[in-house]
Amino acid sequence: MIARLTGTVLQRTATAVVVDVHGVGYVVHVTPGTDVPPRGEAVTLHTSLQVREESMTLYGFGSDGELTLFEVLLTASGVGPKLALAALATHRPEVLRHALAGEDTATLSQIPGVGPKLAKRLVLELKDKLGAVPELGTAPGGPAPGPVGADVAAEVRDALLALGYSTTEITDAMTAVAEVEPAETAALLRAALRHLGGAR
Repeated sequence: MIARLTGTVLQRTATAVVVDVHGVGYVVHVTPGTDVPPRGEAVTLHTSLQVREESMTLYGFGSDGELTLFEVLLTASGVGPKLALAALATHRPEVLRHALAGEDTATLSQIPGVGPKLAKRLVLELKDKLGAVPELGTAPGGPAPGPVGADVAAEVRDALLALGYSTTEITDAMTAVAEVEPAETAALLRAALRHLGGAR
């Protein structure tokens, strides 16, 4: 089991990072909000290795708490790594924990691939596995709202495509949120996913 990787960033996209560890490049799937330094700099990721018949896939997180929540989500029936990662891309970990503990199916239904029925099942299966849930604080401060830069928009479009949304859905979502959300990839992606969840 690969529980943590420390190495040098070789490449970063909206949904993956290639980490060079002593000459071996590991592809690690991440959320756009995962804090990854620029190419050539050192990075440490907490990882979960998911083994299937046809593949072994690494998923990486900036904190042990995110990793733990990812693995808790995987224990629910009908939830695979892609859906668990989408959940962490849509909502901050503390928001997910509160949604599960508080039976907030509306918030859970904003996750791509989660409808009302699955949201109820997630609550039923996971609310008792979270332990103590701390008070929900406000989101950390970020850049002021303003028009989204081309690089950020491209990263968000790539992430939404990877999550299975159509070009038309992505264009509509980007148009709806581009002028009112902070020009930062993770915040914009969460806003787009919330918009797409509400549009279903």
